[in-house]
Amino acid sequence: MVDYYMPTAASASVWLSAYASFAGFMMLVRSMATELMPQPLRSYMYSVFNHLFAPFFSREVTLLFDEHYGMTYNELYEAIEVYLRMKIGPSVRCLRVSKLPRIKAINVSIDRDEELDDTFDGVKMKWCYVVTLEKPRNGSKDEKEKEKHRFELTFHKKHKDKVIDYYLPYVLARAKTLKEEQKTLKLYTNLDYWCGDDDEDNENWGSINLDHPCTFDKLAMDPELKRMIIEDLERFVARREFYSKVGKAWKRGYLLYGPPGTGKSSLVAAMANYLKFNVYDLDLAAIEDNSELKRVMMSTTNRSILVIEDIDCSINLQNRDDDQDKSSKETYSYKKPLTLSGLLNCIDGLRSSCGDERIIIFTTNRREMLDPALLRPGRMDVHIHMSYCTPSGFRVLASNYLGIRDGEDHRLFGEIERLIESTEVTPAQVAEELMKSDDAEVSLGGLVNFLKHNQAERERKKEEEEAKEKKQKKSSRFSLLKKRLKIFSTNS
Repeated sequence: MVDYYMPTAASASVWLSAYASFAGFMMLVRSMATELMPQPLRSYMYSVFNHLFAPFFSREVTLLFDEHYGMTYNELYEAIEVYLRMKIGPSVRCLRVSKLPRIKAINVSIDRDEELDDTFDGVKMKWCYVVTLEKPRNGSKDEKEKEKHRFELTFHKKHKDKVIDYYLPYVLARAKTLKEEQKTLKLYTNLDYWCGDDDEDNENWGSINLDHPCTFDKLAMDPELKRMIIEDLERFVARREFYSKVGKAWKRGYLLYGPPGTGKSSLVAAMANYLKFNVYDLDLAAIEDNSELKRVMMSTTNRSILVIEDIDCSINLQNRDDDQDKSSKETYSYKKPLTLSGLLNCIDGLRSSCGDERIIIFTTNRREMLDPALLRPGRMDVHIHMSYCTPSGFRVLASNYLGIRDGEDHRLFGEIERLIESTEVTPAQVAEELMKSDDAEVSLGGLVNFLKHNQAERERKKEEEEAKEKKQKKSSRFSLLKKRLKIFSTNS
């Protein structure tokens, strides 16, 4: 036989009385603590109590997404920033609104300490944007406190696996789609005086929109060379698994060399527009030492093009032999000047693997002036000679500037193409002549005269050089004969 206990009215009153006594005691303790304990001490004790006991009673967990992870940019932070723009609802009280030059769309994002609610597969979550101040690490009073930006995601702890395994990949994929739909290419530079439009948080780079209109269709380049470059780019971006399998960093190096005005910068813009990659224009003259170079290059993002223009004359890089000779003198120096070894380590050393899908481009007018260590495969994988204008390149320029489409002809085309083959003229020079008039007859006639004048000047210089060479040979022979006569007279 089982006896069941039925609570009575007396027992209920006892529990209620005990609860009232405990509540009164706690209120008394709270009022005494407020009166007797200063505010800093109360805050400290509350934080200690919360740190020790909150994990046992709280049902929520919070994930932190900092803007930077060490020295590299956190891709999750950027993806969250893009994703939350489409989640802004009427409950948000404060928004940050901006508009970039030559961009129609208005950017709207949440301000600091604002919260957003989101739901994924029945899981309710709360986002919060947090900004804090970080003191200088070396304790210097001259340096200002830096802002640290992060997003916080709070949800019930039982959904942690679902959020990490499914929700965050969904946010990344959704943000990638949105960025591709709305992407505006950026041109970054490391010059101190160039302040970025929307990159005030990145102390290493400033940026503007890259609105260069050049595409591969508009490049005055040999069609076979153009096709080879496009195929190489497509093969590169499609080989993530291949680079991982062979144990190489997912990067590609291009060397663009040739006379000035042959379209090296235009080719860089065409590559950026084709791949939808941002461009980082690195000015080595603004880099003080190898440490700064490492920091600047580590702050570039994936799916980007790093360009060093006119590398043969942008800075007087010491070669590796000089580095070794001076290493003993700089053993006790914390900062070492920018050297060729430092540049090589950044583009092909261990740090080159700290990013994916990156392209490095060097441009130069004189390839023979570069150190062979810069040119080997693994650093500069593809060497592209940007030559003088060719007949096919002229056809492209005629289409761009005069609207004479491929397949159409003009009575002066034959003469112009013969002159282009017999002289050396850059695409920039041809384009300048075609811009002088909207009338095709006038522009092409002026181009014929320019090419004839250029050809005459080239022949005149050639004749002068030949005459100078003959004079030098004649002078050399005369000196040799004079020397022999002197030796003969001495022996006699």
